[in-house]
Amino acid sequence: MSTLTEETNIHSADLNSDLNSEPKPNSNSEVINSPSRILMIEDIQKLLPHRYPFLLVDRIIDFVPNKSATGIKNVTFNEPFFQGHFPERPIMPGVLIVEAMAQVGGIVLRHLPGMENQLSLFAGIDKVRFRRPVVPGDRLTITTELIVARKRFGKMHGRAEVDGQIACEGELMFSLVNL
Repeated sequence: MSTLTEETNIHSADLNSDLNSEPKPNSNSEVINSPSRILMIEDIQKLLPHRYPFLLVDRIIDFVPNKSATGIKNVTFNEPFFQGHFPERPIMPGVLIVEAMAQVGGIVLRHLPGMENQLSLFAGIDKVRFRRPVVPGDRLTITTELIVARKRFGKMHGRAEVDGQIACEGELMFSLVNL
């Protein structure tokens, strides 16, 4: 519990600047117009359709509307994919790291004007590189930055780190469809 409180306090000084900003019209306004840029799992579930075992973001620790988001995935030994990948040496599958980056990117896309009721689907991935394995006990810090957004298409740069070391990075393309 104390770790969560410490994280919230670390970011709270930065969040006061959001108190004076005007709310943006959005069906998810109660989530994004709070003075905090931290989104808890309940807030994330209001924005993303994913659920256990495929919801791969535990918390959004920083959010800049129309620009970027940073999320956390706490990787535990209890993850269902570790039963088969690999039992003797558990490593988080790379495709799931990329999916976690896409889910953090989905948070950014859902807040863009006119895209609140859209579902983002993978359209492609480019220049993805895996730099280190992600194992049980790691805390994956995922940052996505919007490169381009159009009515039915989005492109982002994603980066996943563990303890400041890059685990994965690349460009993610999204197609947007009505919910």
